[in-house]
Amino acid sequence: MLEKIFLFLNSTGIAHLTLGHIVMLLVALTLLYLGISKKYEPLLLVPIGFGVLLTNIPLTGLMAEPVLQFAENSIHVEKIGGLLYYLYQGDELGIFPPLIFMGVGAMTDFGPLIANPKSILLGAAAQFGIFTTFLGAILLGFTYPEAASIGIIGGADGPTTIYLASMLAPHMLAATAVAAYSYMALVPLIQPPIMKLLTTKQERRIKMAQLRPVSQKEKIIFPIMATLLVVMLLPAAAPLIGMLMLGNLFRECGVTGRLSETAQNSLVNIVTIFLGVTVGATATAETFLNLKTLGILVLGIVAFAVGTATGVILAKIMNKLSRGAINPLIGSAGVSAVPMAARVSQVVGQKERSDNFLLMHAMGPNVAGVIGSAVAAGVMLSVFG
Repeated sequence: MLEKIFLFLNSTGIAHLTLGHIVMLLVALTLLYLGISKKYEPLLLVPIGFGVLLTNIPLTGLMAEPVLQFAENSIHVEKIGGLLYYLYQGDELGIFPPLIFMGVGAMTDFGPLIANPKSILLGAAAQFGIFTTFLGAILLGFTYPEAASIGIIGGADGPTTIYLASMLAPHMLAATAVAAYSYMALVPLIQPPIMKLLTTKQERRIKMAQLRPVSQKEKIIFPIMATLLVVMLLPAAAPLIGMLMLGNLFRECGVTGRLSETAQNSLVNIVTIFLGVTVGATATAETFLNLKTLGILVLGIVAFAVGTATGVILAKIMNKLSRGAINPLIGSAGVSAVPMAARVSQVVGQKERSDNFLLMHAMGPNVAGVIGSAVAAGVMLSVFG
């Protein structure tokens, strides 16, 4: 009887807990706290945090690979893999991120970008953080594919980060994805100090003129032409740009309402659950608790900060050239955290002037940033893939 008790106790997760497991469980609880209590992007942090929690409970086997036995002329499955291992194939094979992009496209109004094409420059400027951090990572000893996977964090775009890391550096997927989604969630905390540091009170109080109306015809033509232009130049960006623009075409063409509704609701919600939980499940103590991961987290926030700063700086330059017609705060929205970054521009602007409404102006650089980060990923894939 005593032997049975010992066998039972040894079969519990508690008996196999290590210091690494405990640290990662605390990380999981922190992510859940930020998502639930602080409401920092709960749709992202809650599934990621719970995925971290599940994978760091010993003996669950949720991320265990199947054990295959090879015989002559056949393959026999000796042990079936864990549930999350099979769902994770959507990340590893680059399936889930493009599907998320389809949902983003269906939810996104490109009208502000079409009405003010100059805002695409702000979206491009914010990608400067990606390439700056890429060079920094190279200097710190990371390989070119690893540096590309780190630099893309500066785009503040979780699906793009996952897609690029899964293609170039799968062993870094957990760290880069958790960093990207965490910084996306913390946009309201990270960006305002940088925005205020780089702008004067007078600049933050600038009130911009109302954008021109955009016709449905323009909105239908835009995703088609954007796909042709970008994918012709960068075929490697086709999965992300193609799905983004397909989702947007569903939204704008007027004859695919059911497809648009599915893409922006049911489909994107289901894929977000699978993507979030499986990304979290890759964050085991063995892969996450090391100096390289710490370096990724530090470089990731540097990339994000540089992207925010360069967007604001270019907006300041454009403001000078336009003789005070552009509020530099909208430059920070050039990172592709949609629509969080645009909301931050609105909030910071309204604190300086209550009758100032920058949201629609900031949405132009914001959606340009989505395209810009996908293009940057395409460049990295073309060169290092």
